Amino acid sequence: MARTKQELYKNRPTSPHLSVYRMVQMSSGLSIMHRLTGIGLFFSMSVFAWWFILWVFSRFDPTYLDLTQYKIIKLALILTSFAGFFHLTNGIRHLSWDAGLGFSKTAIDITGWMVILSSGLLTMFFWIFIV
Repeated sequence: MARTKQELYKNRPTSPHLSVYRMVQMSSGLSIMHRLTGIGLFFSMSVFAWWFILWVFSRFDPTYLDLTQYKIIKLALILTSFAGFFHLTNGIRHLSWDAGLGFSKTAIDITGWMVILSSGLLTMFFWIFIV
């Protein structure tokens, strides 16, 4: 029996999309954070580049350096450094996946927690010992 296109279209299965995923999965949460930190790093580095250009063209006026004394600017710098370290460590995790390593459920969870812990420790180390 011949069916019309619309009958075939109606009976096609739909994609499960987001309904089959738990929102607290380690891999999906870190994937979303990886993308958000990439976007945040783009915008924060753009602001930093403009700040540096303004500082250079003002003949190195110390007023621009005094901006770093404000708490909101320090918080933005700390969050930017955390985003950078998170993006770096999660990128290393993705490189290991590209090599075919660490695809078991326990390996994904362990490396996910390692990414979170290492990015926090690297940020603390950077701000305590470097800056």
